[in-house]
Amino acid sequence: MKIDATLMGGLSEAATSAKELEAAGYDGAWTAETAHDPFLPIVQAAGDTSSIELGTSIAVAFARNPMLLANLGWDLQAFSKGRFILGLGSQIKPHITKRFSMEWSHPAPRMREMITAIRSIWDTWLNGTKLDFRGDFYTHTLMTPFFTPNASDLDGFGVPKIFIAAVGSLMTEVAGETCDGIIVHGFTTEKYIREVTIPALEKGRAKVGKTMDGFQISGPLFVVTGNNEAELEQAKQATKQQIAFYGSTPAYRGVLEVHGWGDMQNDLNRLSKAGEWVKMGEVIDDEVLNTFAVVGEPEHIGPELTRRYGDIVDRLGFYAPYRSDPERWRKVIDDLRAA
Repeated sequence: MKIDATLMGGLSEAATSAKELEAAGYDGAWTAETAHDPFLPIVQAAGDTSSIELGTSIAVAFARNPMLLANLGWDLQAFSKGRFILGLGSQIKPHITKRFSMEWSHPAPRMREMITAIRSIWDTWLNGTKLDFRGDFYTHTLMTPFFTPNASDLDGFGVPKIFIAAVGSLMTEVAGETCDGIIVHGFTTEKYIREVTIPALEKGRAKVGKTMDGFQISGPLFVVTGNNEAELEQAKQATKQQIAFYGSTPAYRGVLEVHGWGDMQNDLNRLSKAGEWVKMGEVIDDEVLNTFAVVGEPEHIGPELTRRYGDIVDRLGFYAPYRSDPERWRKVIDDLRAA
């Protein structure tokens, strides 16, 4: 199992953060498209590291087009010497249409076509095949030598791996069919991964005559810990708030339904529309918290993560939506390495 972390800070801090994570023994460092661009920090991180993998978790796919993403992926793979992972996500309709002013339609088929188009463009650049991609959402039929990067740029590294974030079965199936890995949402559980995610991935892989061999399941999973009771309680409350926020989203209802908690989504959604953020957290009791998160002292976290996810997750990160001491995680990392 590979152990990943979030690349912290903005563009000016990315290099320092990446060096610290590499020195601490992490296998991967990921950026997110929140308040800043997800690609620029990877340039800084790649220039000051040599072994840690670097990826976007996630970049918003539908805010861009396949040619743009093909260029970004190609250049970052070349600059990082083969360490880049292009992690994409669909986002939800209001963000695509109202934040990015882009078109929204049929997210799973569109994502399948986007990834297929990116791979078609890379094949043209790498192998000289004629670019003739014609789909329902994207068309790419023009490529001249002036706009074609040198195949030698990749220097034997090959094109980047592509991961997509998915929750529902349809998008998860697309991940299995077209990608090298999936980024499971932090709002997930062991039961959901075993009963929904993996079967959908296997269905997608079977469509293209592939098994799960070499395919990576990656996930930032909720972890609640502290060095004393006060810190642990503070972490619990912050994590309950985050679980409640995700649980209010209709698109994530399926995760709750697997556990028989579908009606909770109605309550959380109603409270979110009323702006009752504190009350939302109170809806999440300890049973729900302990299902979504591994809760306990640092020495408890590593063994429990291994028990729950050791046979189903290939890359594991810590989703901790609260301030914490980086030293706290060294024990967790050591335990996971030992396992």
